[in-house]
Amino acid sequence: MASVIDNVDAHLKYLKHGGKLFINNQWVDAKSGKTLDVFDPSTGKVIAHVAAADKEDVDDAVMAARAAFDGGKWSQLTPSVRGQLLWKIAELLERDFDAFCHLETVDNGKPLAFSRGDVTLAIDMFRYMAGWATKIRGETTPLSLGFPHLSYTTREPVGVAAQIVPWNFPLLMAVWKLAPALAAGCTVVLKSAEQTPLSVYKLAELFQEAEFPAGAVNIISGFGETAGAAMAAHPAVDKVAFTGSTEVGKMIVRAATGNLKKVTLELGGKSPVVVLPDADLDAAAAGAAAGIFYNQGQVCTAGSRLYVHKTVFDRVVGAVADRANAIKVGPGLDESNDMGPLVSQEQHDRVMGFFDSGREEGARAVAGGERHGDTGYFVKPTVYADTTHDMRLVREEIFGPVITAMPYDDDDLDRIAAIANDSDFGLAASVWSRDISKALKLAGKIKSGTVWINSHNVYDAALPFGGFKQSGWGREMGEYAIQNYTEVKAVTVKL
Repeated sequence: MASVIDNVDAHLKYLKHGGKLFINNQWVDAKSGKTLDVFDPSTGKVIAHVAAADKEDVDDAVMAARAAFDGGKWSQLTPSVRGQLLWKIAELLERDFDAFCHLETVDNGKPLAFSRGDVTLAIDMFRYMAGWATKIRGETTPLSLGFPHLSYTTREPVGVAAQIVPWNFPLLMAVWKLAPALAAGCTVVLKSAEQTPLSVYKLAELFQEAEFPAGAVNIISGFGETAGAAMAAHPAVDKVAFTGSTEVGKMIVRAATGNLKKVTLELGGKSPVVVLPDADLDAAAAGAAAGIFYNQGQVCTAGSRLYVHKTVFDRVVGAVADRANAIKVGPGLDESNDMGPLVSQEQHDRVMGFFDSGREEGARAVAGGERHGDTGYFVKPTVYADTTHDMRLVREEIFGPVITAMPYDDDDLDRIAAIANDSDFGLAASVWSRDISKALKLAGKIKSGTVWINSHNVYDAALPFGGFKQSGWGREMGEYAIQNYTEVKAVTVKL
């Protein structure tokens, strides 16, 4: 079995089992013997090979999860013990904090400081959901039948959950899905993105060390069109949770119809950043820059559409461009750098294609608009002006460090909201204003799952996250995530 390639950076030593699949608490090769390459996006060089799961491997993982749920040791654990196991994972993550940060950065490319934030949030998520394990309950319901009955509801785990996570936050997105599913009592088959499997495999080692019962957690890598498709269509899977593009999300829905699986989707975004004329303009410019350039713009909530009142447009856009030009771009492991590479050659080509489209459609690059250097998958932080709503730059999710700036000249909140809502997506938005009453009114008119006021990209384990329109179904995090992994049963007793 191919494993982590020899003579690579020392942090890869943290992977004890190379690139094998984790199924039923065992490390196994893909049955086909196929592997996929893992690249360092800062160099474009292969740093590892991992097993490429296919339909047969998915079937093994699903059946292990099925057995664990239907009658295995996992199904017999009390809620309190489930919570203790999740807390144990948080402790092990804390112990191996530096290892996870290094793996996340070398695999995804993001700056080490961002990886530290991701791992910190992952630890908090496990602890938050550990508390929920003992607080999943139903309620009694009074009936109006005219003769005595006792009726109550229970919340029960939905069953086997197939979870497919993206490459932009490999560890954190895995934890967002694993923690609530396990707290609720489900068993899981999780597939990492083929570009970024390393930190997720390291997480699998922790589940084994914490002595989770066999089959409760199964972690594989593989391509979406093979392993992912097999997971979504498998008849023994009860629930599919997917984070990724809207296009693939629609494919997941179609695949899940065979046995009418429950589905939650966290999909694309094209988030508006609305700066009202009374805003703290320095803070708004700083927030807009952070909202798009964080994680190389590879964030579903990236504030990629900037709307600024015409009276302050030049000042704000100039300040955002200044911040873009000041960003130091380079490998994520070099802590002097502010922004790393895009995740892959494919993503680099996609963003470069949008640069070409912008030039062809008449957009003006106030900053960036080109690749950075000649090694790795780097592009420059980019700010476009002279953009219109019919441009690809404005309509489509780029998933890179690219913001389009457009002025508006209206003071009517309904018309401002209509501009912000002019998108197929509705994941997030931010509003910048000193007038909190006006900001709250505008937030209520914007059609998105999250609206930040005088901030952008703020997350917490207790805060539900998800989208309106084509940005998805359901919510991650908070109590709402627990609901995604439970069924409600009504029980009525004649007295």
